[in-house]
Amino acid sequence: MKEIIEGLAGMSGLRDRDALDFELVRLIAEASGGTVTASVLMLVVGDPNDLRCFTRAKLVKGSSRPERDPLWVDWNTLPRLVDFPRREQALQTNHTVTLGKDPTVSVFPLGVALGASGFLEIESNQVLPEFVLDLIRSILKSYQNVLGLLDYGEKDALTELLNRKTFDGAFFKATAGQRMDYNGDMPDRRVEPDGAEYWLAVLDIDHFKRVNDNFGHLIGDEVLLLMARLMRANFRFHDQLYRFGGEEFVILMRCNDLEEAKSAYERLRAAVQAHSFPQVGTITVSIGFTVLIPNDTPSGAFGRADKAVYHAKAHGRNQVCSYQALIQSGDLVEEKAEEMDVDLF
Repeated sequence: MKEIIEGLAGMSGLRDRDALDFELVRLIAEASGGTVTASVLMLVVGDPNDLRCFTRAKLVKGSSRPERDPLWVDWNTLPRLVDFPRREQALQTNHTVTLGKDPTVSVFPLGVALGASGFLEIESNQVLPEFVLDLIRSILKSYQNVLGLLDYGEKDALTELLNRKTFDGAFFKATAGQRMDYNGDMPDRRVEPDGAEYWLAVLDIDHFKRVNDNFGHLIGDEVLLLMARLMRANFRFHDQLYRFGGEEFVILMRCNDLEEAKSAYERLRAAVQAHSFPQVGTITVSIGFTVLIPNDTPSGAFGRADKAVYHAKAHGRNQVCSYQALIQSGDLVEEKAEEMDVDLF
């Protein structure tokens, strides 16, 4: 019990979500006294017609370190929730579901974030006694409390998108560990082993000041909320969506090529233009985006995308502009200083 209490104390001080998830499955294994053979923390993602199970942390008995699904996992490889009735039952009833004896599988539902759900699935070599189940539920409550604090500190209070202060760390984390090859034809671009690349976009709402001036800040806030909803609806669950402040948003995602990336941003632009915002009517957005380059930095990538969105706004608004395409066409001139993104003081 002393180890569990110390583990809970350690978990309460964690500020990294991966570390928090890994500590949870480790504590669960410890709480069972060795009877748990596997514990899996899963997030339920997707639209209601195609819900999938994304593994946040998985620890199998005998393993020294938990595993998890890669951030930009292939959607088609994720297991469908509908194929696992016990998981569906636990989420629908909000009660623990236990099946079998050897092994015994127990599913604990939990809300992992605002608007999202998940569960902890445990496999054990015997039916867990009630006091162990209660202990696991207490650990899960502590986990959810810490997760709530992280959400409070890392999400924009109005839109619940990620906030500006989390961007730098998430940028490096999302792109870390990926093998970087060089394309001989385009040496300034990096290529992932499967051909995919990372793309960053800056989105700015056109004439947003007019909305606040003509309709008031409450209506302006409603526009921002609806913008966040449209962004969630038009991007994948693992694409990273940020509100940087005011009417400025940032999107970090992984796509196979420029056309796929531009298509995703165009889809959002068109969805915004087609949406009728209460009292305001039609609103448009300007989007600038860039591919990430070798040894890229958050400020360097943001700066390039910001130049592209500035070009879009200066040339008619309501359009999507690629920084690299603007450089190649001569509409923008690349500054050599951008190659060295170094803070001297």
